[in-house]
Amino acid sequence: MLTLYSFGPGANSLKPMLALYEKQLDFKHHMLDPSKFEQHADWFKKINPRAQVPALDHDGKVITESTVICEYLEDAFPDNAHPLRPRDPFAIAQMRVWTKWVDEYFCWCVSTLGWERVIGPMARALSDAEFEEKLKHITIPEQVTKWRNARAGFPKEVLAEEMRKVKLSVARLEQRLSESPWLAGPDYTLADVCNFAIANGMERGFADVVNEAATPNLVGWLKRINERPAAREMFAKVKREDLTPRKAS
Repeated sequence: MLTLYSFGPGANSLKPMLALYEKQLDFKHHMLDPSKFEQHADWFKKINPRAQVPALDHDGKVITESTVICEYLEDAFPDNAHPLRPRDPFAIAQMRVWTKWVDEYFCWCVSTLGWERVIGPMARALSDAEFEEKLKHITIPEQVTKWRNARAGFPKEVLAEEMRKVKLSVARLEQRLSESPWLAGPDYTLADVCNFAIANGMERGFADVVNEAATPNLVGWLKRINERPAAREMFAKVKREDLTPRKAS
């Protein structure tokens, strides 16, 4: 029995969710509501003490970290008819170069700008007392700092540096996708799944950077993944979470 605890189909939550749909594995999806700080609820901390999504429960064994979950699915279901990891060791290494890069670089610059644009207004909608009460339930000190920064507004120089990294990341993706239809080579792999999780939607959120004129190969890659049956099914069945600023009830 597989149970995925996650937010909607975006960012790190999307990685194992799309992998599960691509592999056509049966699973139960438990969607948490970040606007209610549900990931910091005591019941979820019993599943993942770090109070982060996604988390996968496989017959009572809990696996955390989005890319690790994706790799786990390849190991736990080696005979699956829809592999997302190549068999050739060199091809696997190329795939992991890209999954490592998205986890250590690409994700973070996009995330900081997302926190500024989305989480900041949500945090500022809370009163000081409500906000401080929410922070009491966060288990990771760095996350507390990030929430405070988002509420206050990240410094302009930080946002400028993150945007520089976004542009560099987009250029790297565009260059690679001018050479190959998929990031790790001729086959669609976890390299594509994990980078798609962060890049999808950049045509709207970063329209001046990602567009048909400036990045035709990246835009074409995003379109190909969005048109895959697994992605279409996932987006049809799992709606994005509502992060509209609201007062605590």
